[in-house]
Amino acid sequence: MDELPPPVPAATLVLMRDVAHGPPELLMMERPGHMAFAAGALVFPGGRIDAQDHAAAERLGGDAARIAAVRETIEETGIVPVSGLVSGQVETLRTGLFAGRDFADLLAEAGTALDLAGLVPFARWCPNFRETRRFDATFFLAAAPDGVGEPSPQPGEVTRAFWASAKDVLAELESDRAHAIFPTRRNLERLARYGSFAEARADAERREVRMITPWVEQRDGVPWVCIPDDLGYPVTAELLETARRR
Repeated sequence: MDELPPPVPAATLVLMRDVAHGPPELLMMERPGHMAFAAGALVFPGGRIDAQDHAAAERLGGDAARIAAVRETIEETGIVPVSGLVSGQVETLRTGLFAGRDFADLLAEAGTALDLAGLVPFARWCPNFRETRRFDATFFLAAAPDGVGEPSPQPGEVTRAFWASAKDVLAELESDRAHAIFPTRRNLERLARYGSFAEARADAERREVRMITPWVEQRDGVPWVCIPDDLGYPVTAELLETARRR
């Protein structure tokens, strides 16, 4: 049997904005169908932690994973998860990132700093399914800045980007109007339990973040994909057949 490729370190941002009536909304995006990983799936913004993120961490303090989560969110959605930037500055920052400019330099020119402490560790997933790419991804929670606008999808990398409650995203998945990979579904189910960002943050802060590597076990002769039952997830098993199909 071929060995699995080593996982790529990655970071994901679950950006939440509270609304006047109803559950908080999440920043979501849909990947194009041609992508090597999670093609056509609904996902949270995020991606691999690269050398630029490590360099920025040395200059700005904090850690490269949080910086990568913020950088990827800006690139993929045009949403900057910090307050104090006007629309022109946001576009300048994003254009600079597309051009490969140093993230720390761009932030200094914009006159802003990252509140990395505002990113709360939520989960860590490292599936061992035989995919084209395999990621060891840390998920962070963060509150959207006041007055945050609508996202702008990154051309060629994001088909659509939008705000929606976890419940509404799950309804879209259940109706087969969209699909998502196993970790995204489980995280959406967990996020659907919260009535506000403060509630989500409090729950995340009192739970240990352990690496989740799903496994397959036989139940009455039928294979199920399973995860631990003590990490806050309301659904901890799914039929392998449906997990693959989705």
